[in-house]
Formats: sequence, C-alpha cells, structure tokens
Amino acid sequence: MDPEHSEPTRQAVRDNAAWCAALCRAHGITGRTGPRAWTSPRRTPLYYPDAVTLTPDASPRDIVGRIDLTAPGATVKDSFAALDLTGEGFDVLFEARWIHRAAPEAAGGGWQLVADEGELAAWERAWSAGRSAGLFPPGLLGVPGHAFLVDRDEHGRVRAGAVASTGTGVVGISNLYAVDGDQDAAWAGCLATVARRWPGRAVVGYESGEDLASARRVGFAGVGALRVWLCRG
Repeated sequence: MDPEHSEPTRQAVRDNAAWCAALCRAHGITGRTGPRAWTSPRRTPLYYPDAVTLTPDASPRDIVGRIDLTAPGATVKDSFAALDLTGEGFDVLFEARWIHRAAPEAAGGGWQLVADEGELAAWERAWSAGRSAGLFPPGLLGVPGHAFLVDRDEHGRVRAGAVASTGTGVVGISNLYAVDGDQDAAWAGCLATVARRWPGRAVVGYESGEDLASARRVGFAGVGALRVWLCRG
C-alpha cells in the first residue's frame, strides 16, 4: 500500500476530522460528512478548516460549492496532499505530515483532565499566550471522545497541555503545547497520560517543522503528507 494512503494515515485523518467537526458543533456549526470530505456550510472558527478531505480521491467538486467562500480566509485540509485547488482560487498555506506511534508503554505520572470552565479558560490562555479566548467553548468538556489534558506546576499554573480525541479507536493528539517551549517534555508527559488513561491505543496527529522533529524524537513516524489550502478571496 502507498504509505501516503496507509491505514495509519487514514486513522489520523478520521480522528482529526472528528475533532474539527466536534469543535464546530460546539460553536453551533453543523458540518456535513460525505463519502469523500467533511465540509462546513458556514465559516469555521479561527485555525479550523472549512473542509477536510477523507479519501485520496476527493476532488474540488467535493469541496467547492459546499463551503462558504463569500468571506475571506476559508481553508481546506487536503488530507492526502492530492488536490489541486489553484484553479478554484486557493493557494497552499502550509504542508505537514501525519504522525503515528504505537501505543506507549505504561509510565508513572502524567497529566490531569481539564474539569471545568475556569480550568479550560486557563488552558486556552496558556495555549495561546493570552491571545485567544472562547475558541474552545465549555460545551466541549461534555462531549464524549474528546478531552483536554493539562500539566500544572506546584502552584497550579499551567505548564503544558493538549487535546486528546479518542472516538475513532486511536488517540489523536492535537494542540500540544509547552509554555516553556520544551515540546519533547510535553510529549513525554502527554504520552504517559495516554498510556495510563487509554492503554493499548496507538497515537496519531500531525506536525510540521521543529514540532515534527520533536514528535519523531519520542517515537512517532511520519506516515503521510497533508496540505492546507487558503482561499485567495
């Protein structure tokens, strides 16, 4: 099988699409899952795509006409780096790699779950260095299959965090961050938490640049390319 289209890649794609859909629903936006793409008829929240391809044979007609292109900034997550949307008014915003890791072994320690609205607000402030508020609505805390993970220091201050999505048979990690910039340490704590809370599950996600290098250092392999397109309009 083409490694770009392998089952680990497809697992990561399905997991990420489920998280995007859940966050949009928390904002009152209901997307549509078709045979080849998830699409949102309304503009999605900042940083989140308006469409996610689900199969390598998705085409522009599975996207265009199903998302809102009347406002600037629409994006498409081309999950298999297989689309050409230049003729539809899009440019490549960035490229990344899906990542996959075998189930981590049980280890001591680990992080906690964000439990309430105040903790979630503190998590988001730390994630965004104080530049974001309300991107992650409190309603997400009650959504099965998704959890916010947090690491705090002895004074209760947030040191690191991540989102874990568990509804597709793997553990998808997104929005991983470390306040001090030590991504390797953040991954170590996050993986210890995964091993304790969801034993035996493989871990997936996507990263680029130095964040991808960090993921490789803790045992992830790059299993497929993805591309995010930005509408020029």
